[in-house]
Amino acid sequence: MAVLTYPGVYMEEVSSGVKPIETAGTSTAAFFGVAEQGPIGSVKKVFNFTEFQATYGGFMKGYFLAHAVYQFFNNGGSQCYVGRVATGADTAEVTVRDRGAVAQESLTFSAASPGAWGNRIMVVIDSDASDDPLNAFTLTVYRDNDTPDAPAVRLETHEDLSMNPASPQYVQTAVNARSGVLRVLVNEANSNQIPGYSQGGAIAAGNPLAAKQRQIAINIHNDGYRTVDFTEALKDVDLTDLPAVAAAMQADLRALVPLRDSTPKDAYEVTVTVEQTDRLRITSGNTGADSRVEIIDGPDPLTNAASALKLGTRNGGIEVEGSSAMRPLNTAPDTPYLLGDDTVSGAVSAIQPGTDGTLPLNSMDYINALHWLDAIRDVSLIAIPGIGTTDVADAGMAYCRNRPLSDCFYIADMDIATTTLEGALAYRNAINTPNSYGAVYFPWLKTLDPTGLSPEPIAVPPSGYVAGIYSRTDAKRGVWKAPAGTEAMLSGAVGLAADLTDPQHGNLNKHKKSVCVIRKFPGSGIVLWGARTLSSDAEYRYIPVRRMAMMLRVSIYNGIQWTVFEPNDEELWSQIRLNIGSFMMTLFRQGAFQGTTPSKAFFVKCDGETTTQADIDRGVVNVLVGFAPLKPAEFVVVKLSQAAGQR
Repeated sequence: MAVLTYPGVYMEEVSSGVKPIETAGTSTAAFFGVAEQGPIGSVKKVFNFTEFQATYGGFMKGYFLAHAVYQFFNNGGSQCYVGRVATGADTAEVTVRDRGAVAQESLTFSAASPGAWGNRIMVVIDSDASDDPLNAFTLTVYRDNDTPDAPAVRLETHEDLSMNPASPQYVQTAVNARSGVLRVLVNEANSNQIPGYSQGGAIAAGNPLAAKQRQIAINIHNDGYRTVDFTEALKDVDLTDLPAVAAAMQADLRALVPLRDSTPKDAYEVTVTVEQTDRLRITSGNTGADSRVEIIDGPDPLTNAASALKLGTRNGGIEVEGSSAMRPLNTAPDTPYLLGDDTVSGAVSAIQPGTDGTLPLNSMDYINALHWLDAIRDVSLIAIPGIGTTDVADAGMAYCRNRPLSDCFYIADMDIATTTLEGALAYRNAINTPNSYGAVYFPWLKTLDPTGLSPEPIAVPPSGYVAGIYSRTDAKRGVWKAPAGTEAMLSGAVGLAADLTDPQHGNLNKHKKSVCVIRKFPGSGIVLWGARTLSSDAEYRYIPVRRMAMMLRVSIYNGIQWTVFEPNDEELWSQIRLNIGSFMMTLFRQGAFQGTTPSKAFFVKCDGETTTQADIDRGVVNVLVGFAPLKPAEFVVVKLSQAAGQR
């Protein structure tokens, strides 16, 4: 409140008390299955099929994860989680040696994820392509082409990489952060490190230094550039005697004190030597991967000695870092390092072939994978495409119901071999513990083979299509609209594995455990023609009713977190009624409820009747929210009669 000190008008902003509740998402899917590549044991969110391919690879014969994700996006889905299921898969690797006089292991290149796919990855090392060929190198990644005798496909190029951990282009950090297919591990036990040095070019014969050329700017071990003046040191030195010049410069450089506390003290124990009779070399006293000496011209051209002594890369000299010998040996473009498929000889010290391990052979592999979603809160739809066992369907629905907020819906496929009414009935009857948190769709669909290998349409499970239709319907009409009808036409389907008649459809629809049938109608194409859960509970028989209740539960849960630890009295209760009531009114105006007036469509009760004194003493607030759900017009009855004798 403002402090009132003078007569006048005071303005103060007061909260309305309304804390808007956002509608929870309902159309983010999660798919589990076998993939060519990608992480195992966790899920990753993707936003389009191109991103899926980059992470998980392409289509696989006999497995339908890629098909389902493709059709999910093709039918209106916008984002989904993907979980790759595999057991005992190995990652393709190759370990290569360095350039040291006594070679040691330098780097291990491995595929970004386990699987035999990594055996097709190749790496080419080239120092000559780098701007700093003495210290850095370029790494190019290729993939073996699927077409015989065709050249390999270049995937990535990483330039000017360094073995120096202090460099922003440190190979392990730079490649692992940018590459979608490769991981690099530096051998930390490698001891092929030298003191970094700066060596000048050939010095002109005689006296190369003019009268005042006595200064250089030097940076030792990245301590920072500093100007060193050798005027006093060289005062009585014969400048044609390079060893004497070197000794004088060494004395001055060793007298320097590090500028930074982090600089190793031995870095300034430099040595200045004469190489090849006409070159000066200034070597750091520190041995390490990040050891270095850099020289540039002094600040005053009249007193600059670096150019005359050819010190520094700008003056024709060379500068070699401590990590220079740790770099992997170059490869010829036609003989790259092969991940998982090379030969242990020469520069290659070890290999590990990539394998797909034991592909999931039983339902438990898939059922256990569902728990990778335990910490994920924005997923709403779950499917295991093509795995048509009833125990997987039972487990999927049970998982959705048993999540803390019961916030997911399971879309089940029947087995690929189930193509008859009798088979569908047997599948339905074999489900032991059905509930309203799932639905099963029949039959499988036919689509053009996306790989182009089959001239005929192939059979694919419907779950990916269905999840896409759910997402599209939610976006266009709302979660309260049944994802079925002529509006729910399946894009990308060219046929059905089984075409049911109306009476056959009735057999799958009239039982307490209903099957959602996919039908084909003239003028409408292939459409979802069922919207029932597998529950025998009439209250939640329909998919939109169950999913509407899920959305309300999650939205209200997220929207009233602010109430925790607030004073438990009428003021709090009225705020709760106001906030939830405002949210429900918004949905009512969108047509989400049955009823012509708000009082007929929903109610929110939070007062002294729902929360007794005993509840208050226990710190409990009870809120009762009710809604009248919209149920689909599943059976439309039209009665016709003749109007006789009227004119």
